[in-house]
Amino acid sequence: MLPRQRVLRLPAPTSPIFFTPPRRLSTCSVPVSIRHRRNAAPLRQSSPRGWPLLLSTFSTYTSLGKRKDGFFDGPVEPLSEEEKKANVEKSEAEEKEATKSKTSSSDATFNNNGKGAPEPTDGKGSAASGASSGSAGDDSGSSGGKRGRKSDKALAKPVVPEIYPQVLAIPIAKRPLFPGFYKAITIKDPNVAAAIMEMFKRGQPYVGAFLFKDENADDDVIRNPDDVYDVGVFAQVTSAFPMNSQGSEGGLTAILYPHRRIRLSSLIPPRGADASKPSPVPEPIPEPIPETPDEGEPKGDVVASFEESAVEQKPEPSKKLHEVTSFLKKYPVSIANVDNLTEEPHDPKSQVIRAVTNEIVNVFKEVASMNSLFRDQISTFSISQSAGNVMSEPAKLADFAAAVSAGEPAELQEVLESLNVEDRMHKALLVLKKELANAQLQSKITKDVESKITKRQREYWLMEQMKGIRRELGIESDGKDKLVEKFKEKADKLAMPEAVRKVFDEELNKLAHLEPAASEFNVTRNYLDWLTQIPWGLRSAENFDIQNAMKVLDEDHYGLKDVKDRILEFIAVGKLRGTVEGKILCFVGPPGVGKTSIGKSIARALNREYYRFSVGGLTDVAEIKGHRRTYVGALPGRVIQALKKCKTENPLILIDEIDKIGRGYQGDPSSALLELLDPEQNSSFLDHYMDVPVDLSRVLFVCTANMTDTIPRPLLDRMEVIRLSGYVSDEKMAIAERYLAPQAQELAGLKQVDVQMSKTAIEELIKSYAREAGVRNLKKLIEKVYRKSALKIVQDLGEAALPEAKALTDEGKAALKESEKQGKTEEAGREATEKETTEQPRLPLKVPESVHVVIDKDNLKDYVGPPIFTSDRLYDVTPPGVTMGLAWTQLGGAAMYVEAILQAALKPSSRPSLEITGNLKTVMKESSTIAYSFAKSLMAREFPENHFLEKAKIHVHVPEGAVQKDGPSAGITMATSLLSLALHTPVDPTVAMTGELTLTGKVLRIGGLREKTVAARRAGCKMIIFPQDNLSDWLELPENIKEGIEGRPASWYSEVFDLIFPNLDREKANRCKICGNKKDGEDKSDESDDKSD
Repeated sequence: MLPRQRVLRLPAPTSPIFFTPPRRLSTCSVPVSIRHRRNAAPLRQSSPRGWPLLLSTFSTYTSLGKRKDGFFDGPVEPLSEEEKKANVEKSEAEEKEATKSKTSSSDATFNNNGKGAPEPTDGKGSAASGASSGSAGDDSGSSGGKRGRKSDKALAKPVVPEIYPQVLAIPIAKRPLFPGFYKAITIKDPNVAAAIMEMFKRGQPYVGAFLFKDENADDDVIRNPDDVYDVGVFAQVTSAFPMNSQGSEGGLTAILYPHRRIRLSSLIPPRGADASKPSPVPEPIPEPIPETPDEGEPKGDVVASFEESAVEQKPEPSKKLHEVTSFLKKYPVSIANVDNLTEEPHDPKSQVIRAVTNEIVNVFKEVASMNSLFRDQISTFSISQSAGNVMSEPAKLADFAAAVSAGEPAELQEVLESLNVEDRMHKALLVLKKELANAQLQSKITKDVESKITKRQREYWLMEQMKGIRRELGIESDGKDKLVEKFKEKADKLAMPEAVRKVFDEELNKLAHLEPAASEFNVTRNYLDWLTQIPWGLRSAENFDIQNAMKVLDEDHYGLKDVKDRILEFIAVGKLRGTVEGKILCFVGPPGVGKTSIGKSIARALNREYYRFSVGGLTDVAEIKGHRRTYVGALPGRVIQALKKCKTENPLILIDEIDKIGRGYQGDPSSALLELLDPEQNSSFLDHYMDVPVDLSRVLFVCTANMTDTIPRPLLDRMEVIRLSGYVSDEKMAIAERYLAPQAQELAGLKQVDVQMSKTAIEELIKSYAREAGVRNLKKLIEKVYRKSALKIVQDLGEAALPEAKALTDEGKAALKESEKQGKTEEAGREATEKETTEQPRLPLKVPESVHVVIDKDNLKDYVGPPIFTSDRLYDVTPPGVTMGLAWTQLGGAAMYVEAILQAALKPSSRPSLEITGNLKTVMKESSTIAYSFAKSLMAREFPENHFLEKAKIHVHVPEGAVQKDGPSAGITMATSLLSLALHTPVDPTVAMTGELTLTGKVLRIGGLREKTVAARRAGCKMIIFPQDNLSDWLELPENIKEGIEGRPASWYSEVFDLIFPNLDREKANRCKICGNKKDGEDKSDESDDKSD
């Protein structure tokens, strides 16, 4: 009677239930401690390739469907009393039956030919495989020897041998195997694959799996025992099938099921080489497989069967110790002698074990909630443990935790090598905790990415749903209809001219019929937007109060009487008419006299909106007239933009630096300004972008320029020019005291501090440091004085009186702390974060009232350095041939000297010549030539006996040769210089002159008399000679400018000659030095002749 044996029913190799990824890459482990249904006879079947296979007659998916709760979610139901009694009776019956069959076990297992037990008629014996069983059911098969002999269909249920000292050693990469959990590996070595196939045929599919120490190692044979960890698993090859990929002929994919832990004691490398490890003392080995006397080696398929309660038998002779795996020696594979490892005993009721078990279960739940793959593996494990309680098997739980975790190979190997259950559970918990941390991080990253990606989509869908709801309720129409309605509402509030309204309606109708995705839709929308933002018919209420205007103008500027009078005239006309038309004013004057700032003051006085733009260097006509709408990024001109910003039809538009406008290949902007600045044309100004007439007649245009020479004549003719001359010393003093000094004191933080700047100090600044026509340099110098004063106060008081902690606000302290934390104080190029900035980081510190600072003429050098100008005039006493002239420059008026000298001694044989230097341009060179000819003519007419200019070599020079000089106002100055040299009579150094001279001696009109007068006063002149035609300009000059200066007009040069040489001795002047020298020489020669006689 055959003994009862347990058989694990395996699925066919082609069954999809086994996942077979490459062994070096996949680390998926599946628990298979599966309980079989009772009385289910396994069917044997042959593989097409001759491999013995077992077909499974059960399915795990039914259990999946029945289990509604998770494995760790509820307690395991205990067995009833009837079930426990039935199990006890069943075990007793099995023991009795096993005792009876001891004597006939060998006959039932092997026949006389050495073949396996009686097999079914439908196939050969299959390899023993399966999980370490728990409770096997009553299998249909032979119950006794007689029955087994009579029936050929009796099935044997093989068990895994408890002792298997020598196995085929297979190296594993990446992660170790754990008992009870499947793993698929790939065998590429054809020799190893052939050895596994023969093991299948012999019914001995057992291998030892050991982890490579090197993660990058890839081999199917262990060459050196040091290459692998010595603790591995004893595994059963449950199924194997060939690889189908190219380049892997002879390879196979095998499914391994580890049963227990083993230790590598020694290694037999390929070809029988001795292992480097010494072999320990051999332990008792299982009974060798009996053979018939006439066969030396088992043949065919062998089913390894072992009794559950076998009686210990005597070992066979030593020559048959390793006959079980002796057939592997013909293959170049690695064979290992191994020892079984058993777990250390533990107390199932230990509080530590229970606590760690509960923690592992909790971590499992957390990871499963975040990782779907982890959840599936836990479900599979829970099915395999459906009849048991996980709390009673903590070792298996620890192995499962390590098997499903993606930990480091060394950490997993430590779990495998741990024989102490408590230690193993701690290590497994550590690995599982890392898995939880990775799952949490992955979940966080996934949520962040999904939130960023889906935020816009979610907002879009919500907006679309809201639009749909509003549309259904009739609350709001779609975007295009709403846009059309908005434009209509804006247009109804404007008083558009009829031509403009017609264009607006056409464009609006076009917009209503265009699709939003069309390219022209945005162009039309932008055009309608500009068309409705122009303030058609909207004007600001102007203030025509004369007194208010005078007050505002005087508050902002000192002097400038011409400008203020013109603005008051403009206001008076508007007061009488009720409205005013736009005017075009042009302020011309040197820098720093307040041209730009006066424009802003005028806007404030008239209560008009103010808009300023500069045309200096402008070369594109589109900046004035706008772009065509067909261009990408087209915009209207600056004037239309000014109307949009000011939102009124009557603003004050300041066009700055109109004398510096340029010209380029895009056109001539100065010509485009002709239409804009013409009062007769700007009532229908046509912008290229708007393409509709815009009325600019109510706009007050104010232009500024330093000179009119570079302004085109047609453009200059359209503007009303108001000239602003430079300031004299009195005006500068008043401006400094009223405006510049208080502003500079406040900017320096000294508004509440007693810092006084005396009048003598300001006079010294004006006289010795800032002689220019404007006050810009004077303002800079005064600001420098107050800055130096602030520095001196801070240094004298020190940190104790002005602590830095009091200056910082709470927000400023927090920002400073954050900046120091980020290291911004050391790295200045980095951008400041939001935490490092605040609206008001500091508060002003109060200076003690005991501080007093006085700046006067004596200590002024300590603040601004030594004086730049040390004298009022270049010549305190002018020698013969030097004359002071007056010139006009962009910076105002300037005193200009003309020097003339005699290059060589006068001789009867000398020839006259004239050399001119001083960086003079064409006009002044011609003036010097005219002056030389006129001087010769005057000497020939008035002083015929004086032949100086007929024989003299003269050099005329104008100082400051680095400055280019040109202009028609130096004629009388050069003629005077030549006549002074010829008559050997110096000119009064306090007399200055200006005027152009003709060949006949007529003095012509000049420009810039005001600026020249201011320059003459700065130079300390007492008399100015100017053309008679400029007398009206002289009379219009303010008295403060003319104070102390005598103005003498002249129509002909004879009048100038009488003013310059009033006490000339004509008889002496009419004497010729050349002739006198010649006559004296002749007299001396006659006297010498007489003496000789």
